[in-house]
Amino acid sequence: MLRIDYITLFPEVILASVSHSIMRRAAEGGHVEWNCTNPRDFCYDRHSKVDDTPFGGAAGMLIRAEPVALALESIEVFEGAGEEGTTIILTDPTGERFDQRLAEELGSQSRLVFLCGHYEGIDHRISEKFTTRAVSIGDFVLTNGELPALVMSDAIVRRLPGVLGSSASLDADSHSDGLLSAPNYTRPETWREIPIPEVLKSGDHKAIQKWRRAEALRLTKLHRPDLLARATVDKRDLDVLSF
Repeated sequence: MLRIDYITLFPEVILASVSHSIMRRAAEGGHVEWNCTNPRDFCYDRHSKVDDTPFGGAAGMLIRAEPVALALESIEVFEGAGEEGTTIILTDPTGERFDQRLAEELGSQSRLVFLCGHYEGIDHRISEKFTTRAVSIGDFVLTNGELPALVMSDAIVRRLPGVLGSSASLDADSHSDGLLSAPNYTRPETWREIPIPEVLKSGDHKAIQKWRRAEALRLTKLHRPDLLARATVDKRDLDVLSF
């Protein structure tokens, strides 16, 4: 079982999101366990103040280091963390880019701990002492770290063995082989005068597979040509890409 912890000021956001659909079934099936710890519970002033102004006159507010450290220590994550099987992830726009490869890598761990920032983030000393890696879901800034933590969790958990009804669904995902996936269609065969591709009705599985590969290559070249540099392609694919 994969245990996922969130150090978060908004546990209700996390728990509400993982209580539906595939994430809920993953927990019920014993594939994942969700836990939330709120740094505000470790603030001992009368107002439970978790943030303060940054040194140096920078704008905004920062989450203070001590409440976050105490929250981590309460779930037995200590200074110098990153022990075998555990990854402590800071959701941060300056971090490495999250992708399908990283989702698979993180899914092989036994425990993930997401540090969810807010305001202008978390005092950097937390990263120096606890964080295994900082990860970003894209070149943009959000108001909190809960959203990227949930996005990453979803991508990771759905890949765990037994979570999805069919492992073939994973093989057909965009980015599973470095390419975007081919289009999919369902009934009716013609919808508002738009028919599905004839090959999908042929019953010729070899021809269908060839069509799917060609469409994946075409869409990747059209929308994400940068992916082709990392994708595995053969001579037959080169013929398709030359058009």
